[in-house]
Amino acid sequence: MGNQNPSAPPRAQSAPADNPTRTRRHGGGITHDNTRHTTRFVVIGNHLVQHKELSLLAIGLGCHLQSLPTGAGADIKTLAARFPEGSTRIAAALRELEAHGYLRRERHRTTTGRIVSRTVSCNQPTAPARREPANTAVCPDRRPAPRSSTEPTAPPGPLRPTRPSEEQPPASPPEQTPPPHPHRTTPAGTGTGTRTRLTPRPRKALPAVPQPSCTAPALLQQAADLLTTLRRRDPRLLLSTPDTAHLAPGVAAWLERDVTPTAVRHALTSDLPDAPLRRPAALLAHRLTAQLPPPPPFGAAPAGPPPPRYAVRNCDGCDRGFRAVGAEDRCRGCRAAGSAV
Repeated sequence: MGNQNPSAPPRAQSAPADNPTRTRRHGGGITHDNTRHTTRFVVIGNHLVQHKELSLLAIGLGCHLQSLPTGAGADIKTLAARFPEGSTRIAAALRELEAHGYLRRERHRTTTGRIVSRTVSCNQPTAPARREPANTAVCPDRRPAPRSSTEPTAPPGPLRPTRPSEEQPPASPPEQTPPPHPHRTTPAGTGTGTRTRLTPRPRKALPAVPQPSCTAPALLQQAADLLTTLRRRDPRLLLSTPDTAHLAPGVAAWLERDVTPTAVRHALTSDLPDAPLRRPAALLAHRLTAQLPPPPPFGAAPAGPPPPRYAVRNCDGCDRGFRAVGAEDRCRGCRAAGSAV
């Protein structure tokens, strides 16, 4: 009992500090239960999944992007709908991948003139590509290919000394003009390399509206004021100044047909579609034309209270019919004969 066992270690041994991934003697660490994949797999390098500077979200997002097929959606909105992380965290992870060379975002112009963004996922980290000017038409300088020894050369002629003023400048490469684009215009008098601007598409004309027979300024101003107040009923009916000037004669045609402003406002704002209105002025122009009421009848009754109407009854004296006013029971002739007697 007093003798010590020299083979027993004085204390428990720990894994060396220089190799933290080495399995400890007490059974800790990770082990792998691998199965060989034959379909639906992607090869990802350890330089990505074990990157020391990328966050765990960026590493997982990079693996997901490399597993997507070509043409799949990889924008922030699509990824935010796919994963529970918000758009802010996903945007930060995409910036990390782009900073370390695992992601590139390129802008391309389609045949219709629209600019779209394309996301390129790299399985090997590359340096961020330097963007070149979009309208550079001059080809980059290229070194001339070495002349083959089999090519015939011109016999050397007599050398003539040249003065500095006679030296010819080096020939510059010919400039290439890009083909014209159907939706692009280049300012006149500018050279290659200038920024181009997109020409706005011509605005589609509004449908025609009814024209009033009287173009009094007061009537047109009343029609314009009525159109301006339509946005109080529905904010989607906010009209511009040209649209109001185009629709005002149609409203004036309604007003001169004895239609009250309240009735005109109700006809233009009732039963509007629930979908967003792309061209509210075109919708109002269609209603002003399609729902135009007929003109009032000729010789309408004058304004004012209607004439009084008297009841017809028989006279108690002569049994004739007459219109009695109040409680009268005799006609005018019987009343005159009675007063004469």
